[in-house]
Amino acid sequence: MVLIVKCPGCGKNQKTNPRITRPSDLTKKTKRCVYCGRSFKIHSNNNSRIVGSAKK
Repeated sequence: MVLIVKCPGCGKNQKTNPRITRPSDLTKKTKRCVYCGRSFKIHSNNNSRIVGSAKK
């Protein structure tokens, strides 16, 4: 499952493939931005960090 996430620091979209076994494990994963280096959690909230899903 490839997700497109948006960095809350710089606002750039990027792809990530969080290797999870259950959908509830998604809230525990973090992603480091390849542009600004900021680490952030992957989850859907009011800011909508998960933009969409991409096909492999």
